[in-house]
Amino acid sequence: MTSSDASPSVPAGPDRPDLRADCGSCFGLCCVALPFARSQDFARDKSAGSPCRNLRDDFRCGIHTRLRDEGYQGCTVFDCFGAGQKVSQVTFEGVSWRERPESARTMYEVFPVMRHLHELLWYLSEVLERPRARPVHREARRALDGIERLTRAGAGELLAADVSALRGDVNTLLLKASDLVRAEVPGRKKNHRGADLAGARLRDADLRGATLRGALLIAADLTGADLRFADLIGADLRDTRLGGADLTDSIFLTQAQLNAARGDRATELPAGLTRPAHWTA
Repeated sequence: MTSSDASPSVPAGPDRPDLRADCGSCFGLCCVALPFARSQDFARDKSAGSPCRNLRDDFRCGIHTRLRDEGYQGCTVFDCFGAGQKVSQVTFEGVSWRERPESARTMYEVFPVMRHLHELLWYLSEVLERPRARPVHREARRALDGIERLTRAGAGELLAADVSALRGDVNTLLLKASDLVRAEVPGRKKNHRGADLAGARLRDADLRGATLRGALLIAADLTGADLRFADLIGADLRDTRLGGADLTDSIFLTQAQLNAARGDRATELPAGLTRPAHWTA
């Protein structure tokens, strides 16, 4: 069977609004809880727990439309997978760190835990939307339901959770799903798992069904590459050239990865993900 015989495309972005950032329902947690260092991604240093100087009283970013121009490229590629609004509205019941300063430290500690959990929910939701992964759907549903319950727990239970163990268990399941989905592509697939491909020249490369899990692809040239059914979980796509590349049905691709890359209007994207505004025409 060739890729053209494949079943209809499925969304790489699960149809889960709760796993997409809703900054209007968040207390600006990514702008307060997380630290960043002055670099090409951030114009200034900021310590954890210290509000960014650009955070307004309404928890919105004062330079949101100019982040890249102002030297805050790192902010444009961060994705909390909806953890911000969950912590703000569920864990802390809509009471902000400004209203209740004594809760601030705990809120900041819970946020990255919730972010890890929501990322796992994102990947598990994609597994459940992949017909080819049906043999692991029951296992994926069980894992998803367990993590869903945990995300609704109190702050103490969230902070006590063994996130590393959870990630390990889910990763085993995601590997099974990846193998099932990539089997859509006949023949031997390329294995670049964890490879250092920074700056690599991969223009027009046939990477259908390849595994690029955790691969370092910083500034790599993937112009015109065929990445259909390629596993891209954890791949570092900062400044990766994706002009004209075909990412249709790529596996476990996130919006944050696309935001970090450099594509154009000819780049073919999976359903559910959007073309970043900064991509060239």
